[in-house]
Amino acid sequence: MPSLIDLRRRIRSVKNTGQITKAMKMVAASKLRRAQERVTNARPYAIQLKRVLSSAASRVDASIHPLLAVREPTASSKALVIVVTGDKGLCGGFNMNVIKAAGSFVLETKMSCDLGLVGRKGRDFFVRRGFSVAFEQVGIFQTLRFEDAKAIGQLAVDRFLSGEVDRVVLIYNEFKSVISQRVVVDQLLPISSAEVSEDEPRTTAAPAEGFQPVDYLYEPSAQAIFDQLLPRYIGVQVYRALLESNAAFYAAQMTAMDTATKNSEEMIASLTLYMNKVRQAAITREIIEVVSGAEAL
Repeated sequence: MPSLIDLRRRIRSVKNTGQITKAMKMVAASKLRRAQERVTNARPYAIQLKRVLSSAASRVDASIHPLLAVREPTASSKALVIVVTGDKGLCGGFNMNVIKAAGSFVLETKMSCDLGLVGRKGRDFFVRRGFSVAFEQVGIFQTLRFEDAKAIGQLAVDRFLSGEVDRVVLIYNEFKSVISQRVVVDQLLPISSAEVSEDEPRTTAAPAEGFQPVDYLYEPSAQAIFDQLLPRYIGVQVYRALLESNAAFYAAQMTAMDTATKNSEEMIASLTLYMNKVRQAAITREIIEVVSGAEAL
């Protein structure tokens, strides 16, 4: 049976831990608000850009731009898997969910894979286990900028255009709500003309009688337009993924720290009750010893 001193020391330690988790919850909540605003502002542009480019790509020959060309898989085909995790822990299953999804993709795909690791937790996990790493970016979430996403996107584009990889996949946590995040596995390259975002309305209505598909006139040319838009599209999609992951991290951390704070309060109550029982038992024992001694005299 632990002594009263040990129990008081343990209660004090749990109280200190509870104060830390409560402070971390408040910090995460304050950062989440700003991160959520950035995600909300970035989503409409990223979704609309994806819709417009997918629609335009469906009306041109895929050979017009190398980023649209789908390569037939061969024995030597290789994929670049960009995995976005957090730089810190104490966020529940946030990091491990992405790591598991990336590991499953690498094991199940028929291509050999190189990893592009964004975030310290993913980097530490995959490097320690000997995975092939193409590049890594650590510490960018402290001051997240579009230039960071653009640089990551450019690395992916360069490797795709050079023929080092035949496919680029982006895996990250999408922010759904404060208590919900969803792991997304999204093909970044080649750009599919059939892509339709979940957030876009879908229609199944038949075209009106006599309706003719609309074709576009490109000025100066379709190739010149795609040369300008496609690299920017890659940067925008990577930037959105980073923003989504950043907001999802703070939401997961806030939830985890809130749960930890409640658990510490329950543990303190349980330990206090047990300490009172131990103390009462000690007092009762001392009284019995005094009474027994008095009777013996």
